[in-house]
Amino acid sequence: MFRTLGGGDLTTNPTDATHPHTLTELCEEGRRLYANALRTGRLARADAEAAPCLMEFALLHADPDDADWLRPVPPTVAMAQRLNPLEREISERRRTSMEIADIFEPFLSLTAQGAAPTHSITVLEGLDRINGALDLATDQCRNEVLTVQPSVRHPQRRVIEGLERDRTLIERGIRIRTLYQHTARYIPERLAYVDQFSNGKAEYRTIDELVERLIICDETVAFIPIRDDRQVALELRHPGLVSYLIKVFEFMWSRAVPLRAGSPYETAPDGITDIQHSIAKLLVEGHVDEAIARRLGMNVRTCRAHIARLAQALGSGSRAQLGYLIAQSGILDREH
Repeated sequence: MFRTLGGGDLTTNPTDATHPHTLTELCEEGRRLYANALRTGRLARADAEAAPCLMEFALLHADPDDADWLRPVPPTVAMAQRLNPLEREISERRRTSMEIADIFEPFLSLTAQGAAPTHSITVLEGLDRINGALDLATDQCRNEVLTVQPSVRHPQRRVIEGLERDRTLIERGIRIRTLYQHTARYIPERLAYVDQFSNGKAEYRTIDELVERLIICDETVAFIPIRDDRQVALELRHPGLVSYLIKVFEFMWSRAVPLRAGSPYETAPDGITDIQHSIAKLLVEGHVDEAIARRLGMNVRTCRAHIARLAQALGSGSRAQLGYLIAQSGILDREH
């Protein structure tokens, strides 16, 4: 649900994989060659090949009298060429902000005197609006972020975005506590992500079953998705609702185990693993395979493989009989 900021010209040089750096910096070789060209008035074209960034920055141009040489562009000219587009963009954004202020100014005086707007529940439609609200909430966060993240394999881009988000919060001294399902222990990308933060400011635990995502900032605002495609979310600022969601989080947190605390899927004396115990409970409650897999953070094929092993352990010959045998076996009575 989070996104990263950035883009535009701050990209890696795509034309030369052996000479990569962003377009907002000069490499040491480029600095040396440019300084030498300014002192001598020219630079051999063959020497410039060692720093192609000089041409991309437009710091050199062809010598009209000799094709083997390049002439340096004065630094004042080169700087102006870089700054002018940025200054235009700043001016345009400032003008836009003034126009927005003009739109809302007539309505500011219409708020009931002495009444503070609450906006306790806001419906956010579309990823841009959801991400914008999340960005604002995390920017304003001062103490702690609580998150519940059902375990799925995200694209590398999403993992990097999450890494940068958490890193920014931790650098500001914000504590992060995140809950995953036990299946997160078997996702290499997730483990590599968590290993980035081992200084105690971020804690990660797992539990057998999670229902949906949840993000809470500073006991002030919470976000929950309300559609499976996560294109619509609720921003909750009602103190009672946020307090209730924090209690739900703390309830799950107290029953979860640290992500690096070893395998939670150990086999009990009755031959039933913890994950099979969780599946048995959901089967008796009447959930179908797809719903069980989603709640436990695994794919449907893996879920059905666990169900098959559970049926074998209990000696069941059919799905209907399996439910009966689970209820009769007493496995749901043991502590989990």
